[in-house]
Amino acid sequence: MKMTRFIRKVFLSLFFLFTLLLSALATAEAKADQITSHGFSLWGELKYSSDFQHFQYVNPEAPKGGAIRLLGFGTFDTLNPYTLKGTSPYNTPGFYLYGINELNETLLAGSGSRSPSGDEIQTAYGLIAESVSYPEDLSWAVFQLREKARFHDGHPIEASDVLYSYNTLLAKGHPRFKQVLAGVKTVEAQGTKRVKVTFRQANSAKDLLRFGELPIIPEHYWQNRDFEKTTLESPLLSGPYKIASVDPGQSITYERVNDYWGKDLPVNRGRYNIDTVKVEFYRDQTVAFEAFKAGNLDIFLEYSSKNWATGYDFPAVDKGEVIKADIPHQIPAGVQGLFMNSRRAPLNDPVFRQAISLLFDFEWTNKALFYDAYKRTESYFPNSGYRATGVPEGQELDLLQRFRQQLPESLFTKAPPTFKTDGSGNIRPQLRQAFSLFKQAGYELTNGRLINRTSKQPVTLEIIYLQKNLERVLLPYIQNLKKAGLDVSLRLLDSAQFKQRLETYDFDITTYVLPQGQVPAQELKEYFHSESVAMQGGRNYAGISHPAVDALVESAIQATSQNELSVTLRALDRVLLWQHYIVPNWHLGSFRAAYWKPLQRPKHQPDYSLGFENWWLEK
Repeated sequence: MKMTRFIRKVFLSLFFLFTLLLSALATAEAKADQITSHGFSLWGELKYSSDFQHFQYVNPEAPKGGAIRLLGFGTFDTLNPYTLKGTSPYNTPGFYLYGINELNETLLAGSGSRSPSGDEIQTAYGLIAESVSYPEDLSWAVFQLREKARFHDGHPIEASDVLYSYNTLLAKGHPRFKQVLAGVKTVEAQGTKRVKVTFRQANSAKDLLRFGELPIIPEHYWQNRDFEKTTLESPLLSGPYKIASVDPGQSITYERVNDYWGKDLPVNRGRYNIDTVKVEFYRDQTVAFEAFKAGNLDIFLEYSSKNWATGYDFPAVDKGEVIKADIPHQIPAGVQGLFMNSRRAPLNDPVFRQAISLLFDFEWTNKALFYDAYKRTESYFPNSGYRATGVPEGQELDLLQRFRQQLPESLFTKAPPTFKTDGSGNIRPQLRQAFSLFKQAGYELTNGRLINRTSKQPVTLEIIYLQKNLERVLLPYIQNLKKAGLDVSLRLLDSAQFKQRLETYDFDITTYVLPQGQVPAQELKEYFHSESVAMQGGRNYAGISHPAVDALVESAIQATSQNELSVTLRALDRVLLWQHYIVPNWHLGSFRAAYWKPLQRPKHQPDYSLGFENWWLEK
């Protein structure tokens, strides 16, 4: 009996050792297949190695110090940039270009809006996270947080803050967080400095980057505050700047944090050089330009081709005190246009929308108003390689064939539609074509008014807009529409009214620009997918709901190679163009900036950003 017990003990011991050995071998094998890196790139290798010292487009010796004044457009009523309610400074037009804002730091920097890469596409390097680990199938990722990462009150940034940020932004943040993070299955803390993210499916490179872009907000600060309310209390941040003072709706002042925990990281060296940044808000660009000329603003980003051509003849330019610079870039242009709300009749008919699009005379507008400065936008992905051209063929045709019954036959036999005129201002050929389309859509011209043949009701439409200087473009267009018998009115709104009308889709036609990235992904769902048609605060302004669009958006998000993405986006572009959801406007391939000479910029201009946060003041 004793011998039997002894043998059993020996056997159990051997079995236990064998199990440990198998476990150790499995762990070793798993680690062998696991990649740990200082950064992550969507399609290929990282440009910068693990021992890089700074980005090539910065001046690592740039002096620190000084104060500048920047232009904010419109107004703001909250300092929480992450919710649907209110407008924070960062969410006002053009503010993101400055790179100095009220956003919290992210796990990775480079692929998101917080600190976009200047010379790589969809690539990010460690910020709060010093490294990211993942298996070859990219079914999960582990972010290792830096020991020295801190909020401005000295509280360490920990895994619990990451979980709190994820849960809070999903539950209480802007609805777009749900779309951006849709590929995340679970988030769990592994100690105080490790976070594991499991994705809903393998090969989730884009989802890894999207989670890396998550702003990490402080749990200890927000847990006793109402995250969903608007607030003008300066929030607790973690980046290179803190909010020093606020004049509600009028100005906000940021101060550089001298003991910022990340100031010596390679991703930050040579950046965020100016001590005090005051942003003053103007509702009128003309008034703002006069303030710039008087020396009350240090830089003016010009959006008016007329002003760029004729407005810079004041003495400071002649003396060389103000530098006027046309700064080229390789950033895909945002799709700018007049968005027609297809939730409403008669704009729910693509034939009617096509007729309206024909009557915008870009060639005359560009010559008479813009000094021939712009290119006509003929794609939903302008200034990129994703534009649909010619007739569909090859892989693109294969993608579109299954939707042949839901698409116009002309999509398969003709190049995408364009709307060119001769630039003379005579649009009689376009009017004839428009009347033919109106008739096809069920409308006829009666006593000078376009009437629905069934209801006998005239067509009345309203265009809402935010920037007063657009009137000179919109008024000639409205005259063309009136020649076709449409009763169209213009309504200029303030920023709060405009935001509210857009968020509730309470408009017929509006002007807007949808930003497009180098690798469009989740934002496509917010712009074009039927899931976002009723999403309050979304950006599907045209009310797009089409099975082919839905399927192509999903395919683009899941694309695993640049070729697959390009083919899919060209197919998507083609479908959107043939549905005539917008009246396409124009785009430009450069930044137009004028700045007072004490401001200096690095020798190497980044391709994919303005990089203003890399500038400094000459001492």
